[in-house]
Amino acid sequence: MGMWASLDAMWEMPAEKRIFGAVLLFSWTVYLWETFLAQRQRRIYKTTTHVPPELGQIMDSETFEKSRLYQLDKSTFSFWSGLYSEIEGTLILLFGGIPYLWRVSGRFCGYAGFGPEYEITQSLVFLLLATLFSALTGLPWSLYNTFVIEEKHGFNQQTLGFFMKDAVKKFIVTQCILLPVSSLLLYIIKIGGDYFFIYAWLFTLVVSLVLVTIYADYIAPLFDKFTPLPEGKLKQEIEVMAKSIDFPLTKVYVVEGSKRSSHSNAYFYGFFKNKRIVLFDTLLEEYSVLNKDILEEPGMEPRKDGEGDSEEIKAKVKNKKQGCKNEEVLAVLGHELGHWKLGHTVKNIIISQMNSFLCFFLFAVLIGRKELFAAFGFYTSQPTLIGLLIIFQFIFSPYNEVLSFCLTVLSRRFEFQADAFAKKLGKAKDLYSALIKLNKDNLGFPVSDWLFSMWHYSHPPLLERLQALENSKQD
Repeated sequence: MGMWASLDAMWEMPAEKRIFGAVLLFSWTVYLWETFLAQRQRRIYKTTTHVPPELGQIMDSETFEKSRLYQLDKSTFSFWSGLYSEIEGTLILLFGGIPYLWRVSGRFCGYAGFGPEYEITQSLVFLLLATLFSALTGLPWSLYNTFVIEEKHGFNQQTLGFFMKDAVKKFIVTQCILLPVSSLLLYIIKIGGDYFFIYAWLFTLVVSLVLVTIYADYIAPLFDKFTPLPEGKLKQEIEVMAKSIDFPLTKVYVVEGSKRSSHSNAYFYGFFKNKRIVLFDTLLEEYSVLNKDILEEPGMEPRKDGEGDSEEIKAKVKNKKQGCKNEEVLAVLGHELGHWKLGHTVKNIIISQMNSFLCFFLFAVLIGRKELFAAFGFYTSQPTLIGLLIIFQFIFSPYNEVLSFCLTVLSRRFEFQADAFAKKLGKAKDLYSALIKLNKDNLGFPVSDWLFSMWHYSHPPLLERLQALENSKQD
């Protein structure tokens, strides 16, 4: 009887209190669910202290232990940073942080001679202050992650000065994009009439396509050095492979990722007939500066002809050396190009834009509900930016969780398909060895809890991918 009485009492509350309570309840429910999943995976890290028999041929005990300890540290960090984030968000809501920041933004505008009628100007000040607050509160966590966890496990390559300069640059570039785009979006919503959601969606579509087009050419070079891949066998083989599947390749770049981290990656970008491939220098065994550091270690430098070196030195160099051989790099690119050839990129864009249109349509339906604004402390005004924040971030939270899970499942399916495509190119064996090397280089832990993996892994676990490739090699 007590539980039902409590539920009846809740439904007798004003609508704005029910909305506010539901938002907090769902937020903490998601947090507890995520914590439950993380603890399941953490138990795997703690109890799996020896290389499982099925991994004996692909992972040595030293790498396995390093990976286990790295993932344990990351899991501890994730727990505390996640708890802080949840508490911070709850306190902001309970103590009216959003309406308070809106009033502060209004006062700043008033000092500059802009009254309440300049809502878009006040919205931009609000965004600037909100992102500044987020950057400052997140900075200690980012510093700890970079200079304690990543440093401890040999990944961090940054100095403190480089890190801070990078953080300031990122903040400035973000504001240069966020503020103009936001002002135009708010203006379109204001003047768009009954069908503003269509114009707002089209605007965000254009902006996303423009940003994807210019990112690697004009934004990414502000942070990292991009150089054309030198002429040679690797570049020729990449061009031949691209031509064999009609991939309209125009340029191949190497990005100097090693000045930040020893993690590795590769990707392609561009629209229509102007595709470019970007390889991290840490992915390339021949280019990684980290390999030069390894060979300079005392007692580690082998002879140029390789003769006369002890088996111990050869084994250590082979085990420590980072990156992939050319054949393995081609296999990784075969996988990435498989995403293009199979239409995964286009499918993801279509899904994203369908979701965006639906969200703007529902926003148009809900924006007139005054109780939504009242639930978050806005009793006398309904600023458009605040409406976007409330509806997209809080009201759509359950939908976003379900969508995220569905996209994770779809992503794993795409990854298997891209692996199968690389196999059709004759790259199964090299992709097999490349996946093992990349897992070693990035200290990925190859054992996972099934529920954690199902909910979080956008890429299939290593063993599943290797098993699929092993089967394909036997076909």
